[in-house]
Amino acid sequence: MTRKPPPPLTPDGRYIIVGGRRWRATDPAVPEDAGARLRVHLMAARRAVGVALRSDDPEAERAARDRVRIAKVALGERGTPWWDQSAAERAARWRDGLAELDG
Repeated sequence: MTRKPPPPLTPDGRYIIVGGRRWRATDPAVPEDAGARLRVHLMAARRAVGVALRSDDPEAERAARDRVRIAKVALGERGTPWWDQSAAERAARWRDGLAELDG
């Protein structure tokens, strides 16, 4: 399977451009293995949101959306901007997110 190229970054590297919109980029300090695990959790949670919506299950939807939020924060795409955090805060953010999602 051919992977499509990553979306372009803004010159400062803080945002990606998708469909003309600017979105916060993943923290480049997240190690590749941790980032891959977080993306697996993120995609599973996004699928769970869809299942919950089709099932009209608000509790399952809330739980799935909470997992999406945890993964996005751990990746640095939500919450305190990663460029405003120290190296220790950035590492704690993705480690804590993985611990919560893996648990």
